[in-house]
Amino acid sequence: LRVLAWEDVCPPGDRIEKIAEASYAEVYRVTNERGTSIIKVIRLESPLRPQTKTQQRSGLVDEVPHGEEDLQGELRISELVADIPGFVIYKEKYIVEGKTTPALLETHQTFHRRAKRKDPDRLQFYPSPSRYLKDTRFLVVELGDAGTALEDLEIESAAQIWDVLLGVAVALARAENLIRFEHRDLHEGNICVRQVSPARPKSDKSACQFGYSGLDVTILDYGLSRAEDTNSPDVAPVANDLERDLSLFTSTHAKQCKVYRQMRSYLINGDRLWLPPQEHNEPYEKDLHGSPISWLRQHPYTNVLWLAYLYEYLTTNFQGPEKELTAFQKQSQEFWTHLNPESPLEIMSFSSAEDIVEFAAEAGWITEEQLAG
Repeated sequence: LRVLAWEDVCPPGDRIEKIAEASYAEVYRVTNERGTSIIKVIRLESPLRPQTKTQQRSGLVDEVPHGEEDLQGELRISELVADIPGFVIYKEKYIVEGKTTPALLETHQTFHRRAKRKDPDRLQFYPSPSRYLKDTRFLVVELGDAGTALEDLEIESAAQIWDVLLGVAVALARAENLIRFEHRDLHEGNICVRQVSPARPKSDKSACQFGYSGLDVTILDYGLSRAEDTNSPDVAPVANDLERDLSLFTSTHAKQCKVYRQMRSYLINGDRLWLPPQEHNEPYEKDLHGSPISWLRQHPYTNVLWLAYLYEYLTTNFQGPEKELTAFQKQSQEFWTHLNPESPLEIMSFSSAEDIVEFAAEAGWITEEQLAG
């Protein structure tokens, strides 16, 4: 891989903006006269300047650096999803080495000030660029621009809820079908939205609910994902072995931490009853068949869990008219009953994103033409 300096990634005249944090990576948008790219910045095993006393007092928790071999799975999955609509476009990867630029430091600080205002308890996991040394190294993955992180979208209409929820479900269903894909980390920071056309009112009485907001939805970040090349059956599936670090399942720092526990509990027990943080203390626990749980195996119900999380996120963060939200919840009540992982066990649950899209199509919320598009 070629080695660049931060001045090469964002020279004077270019604009860099930190837009999200993903598993193992910070996400920036770089804009210049040639266009816009998203870069995922993943710290490799390399030195950092020690934390200052102020940083120590603020509760800064440094993200563990990664060896380049740890990242091969995510890069391989990026290639597998590249041609599937709804997934971010992969451009290239390279190494960045050395000290920061003023623009990088400024946008890092701006992002964390804004995040603290929204959530005063939020911890900072990624080291300030002020601590980068001449030998600090990063793997940078350059992607096509996908718009704004969902966590920064003001959700003001039911049309936005429908388009984000169904757009993500359709992309996941396609990927399940083509490469047996599970995202396993699909929170609001790993979904991007972009306004590609004006919102339009629904003027007919059809059941269709999809395609009125003008939003385009893109899924990114495959650090925890699972997929396989179905055209090469002799090639092993690609997956991050999440048993190597159980802190993912014991952490309580963010709302999505519950979904990590729900996923692992499902692998262990095969049902929707999820284990509390303190019970995720033994790696490779046995499943119902007496075998150690394996993240290499396909468990498409994990996609259902994340779509349930997304449904709750969209409705909880809705800022539009209350009657619109009430109407959406009433119309999707049966759907939510089968999606909600906390529904009574006697209620049948969706088993995959494909299952969810089939329900949406049968309800008329999305048309065959839209699914084929």
